[in-house]
Amino acid sequence: MKLHEIKDFLDEKVEKYNAPEFIEGDPISIPHLFSRKEDIEIAGFLMAAIAWGRRDLILKSGKHLMQLLEYEPYNFITNASSIEMERFERFYYRTFSTVDCRYFLNAIKEIYEHHGGLENVFLENYQKGDIKPALVFFRSQFLSFDAPERTHKHVANILNGASAKRLNMYLRWMVRKDAKGVDFGIWEGISPCDLLLPLDVHTGNVSRKLGLLNRKQNDIKAVDELMVHLRKFDINDPVKYDFALFSLGVDEKF
Repeated sequence: MKLHEIKDFLDEKVEKYNAPEFIEGDPISIPHLFSRKEDIEIAGFLMAAIAWGRRDLILKSGKHLMQLLEYEPYNFITNASSIEMERFERFYYRTFSTVDCRYFLNAIKEIYEHHGGLENVFLENYQKGDIKPALVFFRSQFLSFDAPERTHKHVANILNGASAKRLNMYLRWMVRKDAKGVDFGIWEGISPCDLLLPLDVHTGNVSRKLGLLNRKQNDIKAVDELMVHLRKFDINDPVKYDFALFSLGVDEKF
Protein backbone atom coordinates (compact mmCIF):
# COMPACT_ATOMS: atom_id res chain seq x y z
CA MET A 1 0.00 0.00 0.00
CA LYS A 2 1.05 3.57 -0.62
CA LEU A 3 1.35 5.92 2.34
CA HIS A 4 -1.95 7.67 1.66
CA GLU A 5 -3.68 4.29 1.47
CA ILE A 6 -2.10 3.22 4.76
CA LYS A 7 -3.28 6.47 6.34
CA ASP A 8 -6.84 5.93 5.12
CA PHE A 9 -6.77 2.33 6.36
CA LEU A 10 -5.50 3.34 9.80
CA ASP A 11 -7.93 6.25 10.04
CA GLU A 12 -10.79 3.79 9.59
CA LYS A 13 -9.40 1.58 12.35
CA VAL A 14 -8.93 4.56 14.68
CA GLU A 15 -12.58 5.44 14.15
CA LYS A 16 -13.54 1.86 14.99
CA TYR A 17 -11.38 1.31 18.06
CA ASN A 18 -11.11 4.79 19.60
CA ALA A 19 -14.54 4.27 21.11
CA PRO A 20 -16.10 3.66 24.54
CA GLU A 21 -16.34 -0.06 23.72
CA PHE A 22 -12.54 -0.16 23.80
CA ILE A 23 -12.44 0.75 27.49
CA GLU A 24 -13.93 -2.31 29.14
CA GLY A 25 -11.25 -4.84 28.25
CA ASP A 26 -8.29 -2.47 28.53
CA PRO A 27 -6.22 -1.37 31.57
CA ILE A 28 -7.56 2.16 31.03
CA SER A 29 -10.86 0.90 32.44
CA ILE A 30 -9.41 1.08 35.97
CA PRO A 31 -8.75 4.84 36.05
CA HIS A 32 -12.17 5.24 34.41
CA LEU A 33 -13.63 4.12 37.73
CA PHE A 34 -12.80 7.55 39.14
CA SER A 35 -13.74 11.18 38.58
CA ARG A 36 -11.27 13.05 40.80
CA LYS A 37 -8.17 14.17 38.89
CA GLU A 38 -5.70 12.85 41.44
CA ASP A 39 -7.44 9.47 41.60
CA ILE A 40 -7.44 9.17 37.81
CA GLU A 41 -3.77 9.99 37.42
CA ILE A 42 -2.63 7.77 40.32
CA ALA A 43 -4.79 4.81 39.26
CA GLY A 44 -3.63 5.33 35.69
CA PHE A 45 0.03 5.40 36.67
CA LEU A 46 -0.26 2.23 38.74
CA MET A 47 -2.13 0.45 35.97
CA ALA A 48 0.43 1.50 33.38
CA ALA A 49 3.17 0.15 35.67
CA ILE A 50 1.69 -3.37 35.55
CA ALA A 51 0.37 -3.26 31.97
CA TRP A 52 2.19 -6.17 30.39
CA GLY A 53 1.04 -9.72 29.80
CA ARG A 54 -2.53 -10.91 29.48
CA ARG A 55 -5.07 -8.12 29.75
CA ASP A 56 -7.48 -10.16 31.87
CA LEU A 57 -4.75 -10.75 34.46
CA ILE A 58 -3.69 -7.09 34.35
CA LEU A 59 -7.28 -6.06 35.07
CA LYS A 60 -7.65 -8.63 37.85
CA SER A 61 -4.53 -7.32 39.58
CA GLY A 62 -5.57 -3.71 38.97
CA LYS A 63 -8.94 -4.26 40.60
CA HIS A 64 -7.25 -5.96 43.55
CA LEU A 65 -4.88 -3.01 43.93
CA MET A 66 -7.75 -0.51 43.86
CA GLN A 67 -9.55 -2.59 46.48
CA LEU A 68 -6.47 -2.43 48.72
CA LEU A 69 -6.48 1.34 48.16
CA GLU A 70 -10.13 1.38 49.26
CA TYR A 71 -11.07 2.90 45.87
CA GLU A 72 -9.61 6.22 47.03
CA PRO A 73 -6.06 6.13 45.69
CA TYR A 74 -5.13 9.72 46.50
CA ASN A 75 -6.64 9.84 49.98
CA PHE A 76 -5.30 6.45 50.93
CA ILE A 77 -1.75 6.98 49.69
CA THR A 78 -1.40 10.43 51.25
CA ASN A 79 -3.02 9.55 54.58
CA ALA A 80 -2.45 5.84 55.27
CA SER A 81 -0.60 4.81 58.40
CA SER A 82 2.36 2.44 58.31
CA ILE A 83 0.09 -0.28 59.67
CA GLU A 84 -2.43 0.30 56.86
CA MET A 85 0.37 0.12 54.30
CA GLU A 86 1.23 -3.38 55.47
CA ARG A 87 -1.72 -4.74 53.48
CA PHE A 88 0.32 -4.32 50.29
CA GLU A 89 2.60 -7.12 51.45
CA ARG A 90 -0.07 -9.28 49.80
CA PHE A 91 0.10 -7.59 46.41
CA TYR A 92 2.25 -8.59 43.47
CA TYR A 93 1.87 -8.96 39.71
CA ARG A 94 4.39 -11.08 37.87
CA THR A 95 7.79 -9.43 38.50
CA PHE A 96 6.17 -6.37 40.09
CA SER A 97 6.72 -7.52 43.65
CA THR A 98 5.49 -6.34 47.03
CA VAL A 99 8.79 -4.44 47.34
CA ASP A 100 8.11 -2.62 44.08
CA CYS A 101 4.51 -1.90 45.02
CA ARG A 102 5.44 -0.42 48.38
CA TYR A 103 8.10 1.76 46.77
CA PHE A 104 5.71 2.99 44.07
CA LEU A 105 3.12 3.97 46.66
CA ASN A 106 5.68 5.73 48.86
CA ALA A 107 7.18 7.56 45.89
CA ILE A 108 3.73 8.71 44.76
CA LYS A 109 3.11 10.03 48.27
CA GLU A 110 6.39 11.95 48.20
CA ILE A 111 5.58 13.39 44.79
CA TYR A 112 2.16 14.69 45.87
CA GLU A 113 3.37 16.02 49.19
CA HIS A 114 6.57 17.69 48.00
CA HIS A 115 6.44 18.08 44.21
CA GLY A 116 2.84 19.01 43.45
CA GLY A 117 1.80 15.71 41.89
CA LEU A 118 2.65 13.42 38.99
CA GLU A 119 1.72 15.96 36.34
CA ASN A 120 4.13 18.53 37.76
CA VAL A 121 7.05 16.11 37.66
CA PHE A 122 6.43 15.36 33.98
CA LEU A 123 6.03 19.05 33.23
CA GLU A 124 9.17 20.14 35.04
CA ASN A 125 11.53 19.11 32.25
CA TYR A 126 9.05 18.99 29.36
CA GLN A 127 10.19 20.95 26.34
CA LYS A 128 7.68 21.97 23.72
CA GLY A 129 8.38 19.80 20.72
CA ASP A 130 10.20 17.07 22.66
CA ILE A 131 8.73 14.81 25.35
CA LYS A 132 11.95 12.84 25.88
CA PRO A 133 13.53 15.15 28.49
CA ALA A 134 10.34 14.78 30.53
CA LEU A 135 10.59 10.99 30.38
CA VAL A 136 14.23 11.10 31.51
CA PHE A 137 13.57 13.56 34.32
CA PHE A 138 10.49 11.74 35.56
CA ARG A 139 12.38 8.48 35.88
CA SER A 140 15.22 10.17 37.76
CA GLN A 141 12.83 11.94 40.13
CA PHE A 142 10.58 8.96 40.71
CA LEU A 143 13.49 6.69 41.65
CA SER A 144 15.19 9.31 43.82
CA PHE A 145 13.50 8.27 47.08
CA ASP A 146 16.01 5.49 47.76
CA ALA A 147 14.47 3.06 45.28
CA PRO A 148 15.54 -0.58 45.60
CA GLU A 149 17.71 -1.64 42.68
CA ARG A 150 15.11 -4.19 41.57
CA THR A 151 12.48 -1.44 41.20
CA HIS A 152 14.48 0.49 38.60
CA LYS A 153 13.46 -1.93 35.86
CA HIS A 154 9.81 -0.95 36.31
CA VAL A 155 10.42 2.63 35.13
CA ALA A 156 11.78 2.62 31.58
CA ASN A 157 15.06 4.33 30.75
CA ILE A 158 15.09 5.70 27.22
CA LEU A 159 18.76 6.64 27.67
CA ASN A 160 19.43 2.90 27.60
CA GLY A 161 17.28 2.50 24.50
CA ALA A 162 13.98 1.44 26.08
CA SER A 163 10.84 2.27 24.12
CA ALA A 164 9.13 3.35 27.39
CA LYS A 165 5.91 1.73 26.25
CA ARG A 166 4.16 1.97 29.61
CA LEU A 167 5.18 5.57 30.34
CA ASN A 168 4.13 6.64 26.85
CA MET A 169 0.83 4.80 27.22
CA TYR A 170 0.25 6.58 30.52
CA LEU A 171 0.95 9.95 28.91
CA ARG A 172 -1.47 9.10 26.10
CA TRP A 173 -4.16 8.44 28.69
CA MET A 174 -3.51 11.69 30.57
CA VAL A 175 -2.85 14.05 27.63
CA ARG A 176 -4.96 13.03 24.63
CA LYS A 177 -8.42 14.55 24.53
CA ASP A 178 -11.15 14.11 21.97
CA ALA A 179 -14.89 13.57 21.82
CA LYS A 180 -14.58 9.78 22.07
CA GLY A 181 -13.90 9.77 25.81
CA VAL A 182 -11.37 6.93 25.94
CA ASP A 183 -8.35 9.00 26.95
CA PHE A 184 -8.78 11.53 29.74
CA GLY A 185 -7.06 14.72 28.51
CA ILE A 186 -6.66 16.08 32.05
CA TRP A 187 -3.04 17.19 31.57
CA GLU A 188 -3.21 20.26 29.38
CA GLY A 189 0.42 21.37 29.80
CA ILE A 190 1.73 18.73 27.40
CA SER A 191 0.81 18.92 23.72
CA PRO A 192 -0.65 15.77 22.13
CA CYS A 193 1.58 16.40 19.12
CA ASP A 194 4.64 15.63 21.28
CA LEU A 195 3.44 12.25 22.54
CA LEU A 196 5.24 9.06 21.52
CA LEU A 197 3.56 5.82 20.48
CA PRO A 198 3.49 3.14 23.21
CA LEU A 199 5.47 0.69 21.09
CA ASP A 200 5.10 -2.99 21.97
CA VAL A 201 5.24 -6.30 20.14
CA HIS A 202 1.76 -5.81 18.65
CA THR A 203 2.12 -2.24 17.40
CA GLY A 204 5.65 -3.02 16.23
CA ASN A 205 4.68 -6.08 14.21
CA VAL A 206 1.70 -4.36 12.56
CA SER A 207 3.83 -1.32 11.73
CA ARG A 208 6.42 -3.54 10.05
CA LYS A 209 3.78 -5.37 8.02
CA LEU A 210 2.45 -2.02 6.83
CA GLY A 211 5.93 -0.84 5.89
CA LEU A 212 5.99 1.94 8.49
CA LEU A 213 8.85 0.46 10.48
CA ASN A 214 12.06 -1.20 9.32
CA ARG A 215 13.97 -1.44 12.59
CA LYS A 216 13.74 -4.93 14.11
CA GLN A 217 14.10 -3.98 17.78
CA ASN A 218 11.19 -2.44 19.65
CA ASP A 219 13.29 0.33 21.17
CA ILE A 220 13.29 4.12 21.30
CA LYS A 221 14.95 4.32 17.87
CA ALA A 222 12.05 2.31 16.45
CA VAL A 223 9.62 4.73 18.13
CA ASP A 224 11.41 7.65 16.48
CA GLU A 225 11.26 5.95 13.07
CA LEU A 226 7.57 5.18 13.39
CA MET A 227 6.66 8.65 14.68
CA VAL A 228 7.99 10.23 11.48
CA HIS A 229 5.16 8.52 9.58
CA LEU A 230 2.47 8.99 12.22
CA ARG A 231 3.14 12.73 12.44
CA LYS A 232 2.75 12.94 8.66
CA PHE A 233 -0.63 11.24 9.05
CA ASP A 234 -1.73 13.63 11.82
CA ILE A 235 0.69 16.25 13.10
CA ASN A 236 -1.61 17.32 15.92
CA ASP A 237 -2.57 13.89 17.27
CA PRO A 238 -0.18 11.23 15.95
CA VAL A 239 -0.59 8.83 18.87
CA LYS A 240 -4.28 8.27 18.09
CA TYR A 241 -2.95 5.59 15.73
CA ASP A 242 -2.06 3.49 18.77
CA PHE A 243 -5.72 2.39 18.80
CA ALA A 244 -5.46 1.15 15.21
CA LEU A 245 -2.04 -0.49 15.38
CA PHE A 246 -2.66 -2.22 18.70
CA SER A 247 -6.13 -3.48 17.88
CA LEU A 248 -5.09 -4.68 14.43
CA GLY A 249 -2.51 -6.85 16.13
CA VAL A 250 -4.48 -8.05 19.16
CA ASP A 251 -8.06 -8.18 17.93
CA GLU A 252 -7.71 -8.71 14.19
CA LYS A 253 -4.47 -10.76 14.18
CA PHE A 254 -3.33 -8.60 11.25
